[in-house]
Amino acid sequence: MELLAVQLKQDAHCTVKDLATEHGVSTRTIARDLALMRDQGMQIDADRGRGGGVRLDRNWGVGRLNLAYPEAVDLLISIAVAEQMNSPMFLANLGSVRRQLVASFSPEKRATVERLKSRILIGITASTYVQAGASAPPKRVVQNLHQAFVDQEVLAIRYQREDGQTSARQIAPHYLLLKYPVWYVVAFDHLRQGPRVFRCDRLLAAQATGTHFRLLPKIAFQPSLAEDDLSI
Repeated sequence: MELLAVQLKQDAHCTVKDLATEHGVSTRTIARDLALMRDQGMQIDADRGRGGGVRLDRNWGVGRLNLAYPEAVDLLISIAVAEQMNSPMFLANLGSVRRQLVASFSPEKRATVERLKSRILIGITASTYVQAGASAPPKRVVQNLHQAFVDQEVLAIRYQREDGQTSARQIAPHYLLLKYPVWYVVAFDHLRQGPRVFRCDRLLAAQATGTHFRLLPKIAFQPSLAEDDLSI
């Protein structure tokens, strides 16, 4: 019914017959779904006669957004990144959005989100040289890195250096660093037995190992973060 609701908000006139054809169901099924949507409080208007149709009030749904906890966490972290970047455009209401999201969490979840936000670092803008060589990492790699970061889980990666050499490593992703628009993962590298900083777009593969790690303080990574070249 969510897809049907979105369509009814976007399209000025949808007949029951057209909706049934588009969704591959009977007109009876569409009529039943519309009745259920009305029972849920959705304001669905119907115009009778030739050229008429059904539509959902375009203002319906404001304030009714339901997010799963991981989705809300992602949104909060994205807001925190945007706020830290101090961009003057389109940020007027971010503080209000953030406060409303945080208010919907339990105290325990609020603490978890605050810990995650503290592990997102914002640096200076990446050099034009670095930007020229950057590309988007594979979606699967991003998803696995994201999950390992949130769960504090050691990640098995295949990494490509700037000179093209590749290596297999196991890293503990402690922090994420944005040097716009390039992301880095600040990690404990088990191969080198020490802190290292990896460019996320040079991760060729990433797989969770099931082994969890304890978070080290930011100061343990300061020597790596202080290096001028973060393109290892």
